[in-house]
Amino acid sequence: MIEVKNLSKRYGDFVAVDDVSFTCKPGRVTGFLGPNGAGKSTTMRIITGLTPAGAGTATINGVAYHDIPNPSTHVGVLLDASAQHAGRTGAEILRLSAMTIGAPLSRVDEALAMVSLTQEEASRRVRNYSLGMRQRLGIANALIGDPQVLILDEPANGLDPAGIHWMRTLLREYADRGGAVLLSSHLLHEIEIIADDLVVIGHGRIVAQGTKEELLAGTGAVVRGADRNHLGTALQASGVAFHDRQDGGFAVEQTPEVVGKIALDAGVHLVELRGGDGARLEEMFLQLTQQTQREQPSTQGVQ
Repeated sequence: MIEVKNLSKRYGDFVAVDDVSFTCKPGRVTGFLGPNGAGKSTTMRIITGLTPAGAGTATINGVAYHDIPNPSTHVGVLLDASAQHAGRTGAEILRLSAMTIGAPLSRVDEALAMVSLTQEEASRRVRNYSLGMRQRLGIANALIGDPQVLILDEPANGLDPAGIHWMRTLLREYADRGGAVLLSSHLLHEIEIIADDLVVIGHGRIVAQGTKEELLAGTGAVVRGADRNHLGTALQASGVAFHDRQDGGFAVEQTPEVVGKIALDAGVHLVELRGGDGARLEEMFLQLTQQTQREQPSTQGVQ
């Protein structure tokens, strides 16, 4: 389990991480989301002992990373797939890792099989690898010590659709066996499919966290009336916010109970009334981080 408590990191006047707290539990995949520069990579570097924290703590199974004996047998880490010796073969890199941590050399072939790298591909020098192959090798290196925790920063970069599906299956099976996975990615659709829990960060601060179901649950109400105009007039008179739906109904920013009473008081016959549709992860992400996005549409020249 990963526990981050009140973590902060400052570079001069710039606050990269500001009082961040969250937990990544065994048997679950935690998606770590945020715009570029939000503090994701800094947080992961602090968790893995590469960057000292300014304040707060980050522990793995109750111990700081630099205090874990032979940490690669407890924690598998992939923060940068390009940070591999370009002149060595994939198999050499894995053998060196296995010897360094005391893992049996048979683990090399097992790790290659887990990430679907063939023996022929493993015999090539890394400089001849595609980005997707480097990602697979990096994940194999993270798994070489048979760890209980995986920390992966953008592991799907460079993977084609088949590779992304493979990675999703690998991480899901790993978590289902009791492993804890902390996964940072800008591929929101993949996070939405695989993650159990979500942590959203912006400007170094947590803006939302919880289970995927909690954060993506529907809000408000969906309503349709036999007389659409009469219903719209009643909603407008009540002062609740609402907007049109393509099916002829309205999405209302109120509970179904409140909407039903508005319709009843106005004498509107309803043909549909239910809780709001669940939000898509992209919609939720953009809404929560809209004040922290670097890329904002230009309005220059717009009348």
